[in-house]
Amino acid sequence: MATYKDIKGTNIEVLSSDPSNPVQGQIWYNTTSGTLKGLGFTTAAWASGGNLPETVGKNRGAGTQTAGLSAGGQPSPRAATTNEYNGTSWTSAGTMGTGRHEGACCGTQTAALYFGGTTPASPSEQNATEEYNGSSWTNGGAYPAPIGQNAGCGTQTAGLGFGGTPSTAGEAKSFEYDGSSWTASGDMPVPARMLGGAGTQTAGLAFGGDPAPPGERATSEYNGSTWTAGGLLVEDVIQGTGFGLQTAAISAGGRSTSAQTNAVEQYDGTSWASTTAMSIARRHLGSAGITSAGMAFGGEPLTASTEEFTGAAPTSVILSGS
Repeated sequence: MATYKDIKGTNIEVLSSDPSNPVQGQIWYNTTSGTLKGLGFTTAAWASGGNLPETVGKNRGAGTQTAGLSAGGQPSPRAATTNEYNGTSWTSAGTMGTGRHEGACCGTQTAALYFGGTTPASPSEQNATEEYNGSSWTNGGAYPAPIGQNAGCGTQTAGLGFGGTPSTAGEAKSFEYDGSSWTASGDMPVPARMLGGAGTQTAGLAFGGDPAPPGERATSEYNGSTWTAGGLLVEDVIQGTGFGLQTAAISAGGRSTSAQTNAVEQYDGTSWASTTAMSIARRHLGSAGITSAGMAFGGEPLTASTEEFTGAAPTSVILSGS
């Protein structure tokens, strides 16, 4: 029978305390506790969070799992509603100046940015930008053109907007926000609308969306000036959402083929891999957070549901002993 040394090339370490920075798969014997231990990873999981005060879809999100923000959406017929999440429950907050849905939102709960989106007016796409300070919304610099079904990432003073419509093929344009005005930047390799976004102004990520394949699986990475193609999503998806960073992002929900999905994928900066699915299949939903602690809320079919995501993480496991 092969021994641990035969397989790993070294003996099991004998230590008086657990190592401060173990690596996955490492095994050691703790002489103080008299236990054989190893380092593995917990499984990513979704858990129910507090419901939004109202059912809503086509809403957008910002912030973190313990300080989240949901803005806009429908019905109403276009909501100007804002709700704040404290990690347990939602409360109503400041009302947006323009009720709309399918715009883009980024930033934090106390410094958020919402731009673009659609209203019942004609033309329905908007170029309005609004800034949130934790209690009220004020007008910011106008987006360079009316846009809807767009995406964004970054912060209130360093935001990035990309994709959208009225172009029936989805816009390839992207723009940077400095806290007062927008400036044009590079075009995405694949034009898209109804897409997901994550990351920062200098390390952004766009994925999924319309038009037809490969657009629905396409990923584009932004370095602060130009976009390049990234790894393809596992599944075709439009009307989904995303959160996290360019090298550690989540794509959640949306519509795949002809129906909404609860599928979730994780990006490592190179490729996407399927991970634990949400409990509820939904599209046009809001989201916030990072891959270790994120959340998804609202969506269609219209719902008030919130789900909290905990990413896979290293954990010490007792293999034998007391």
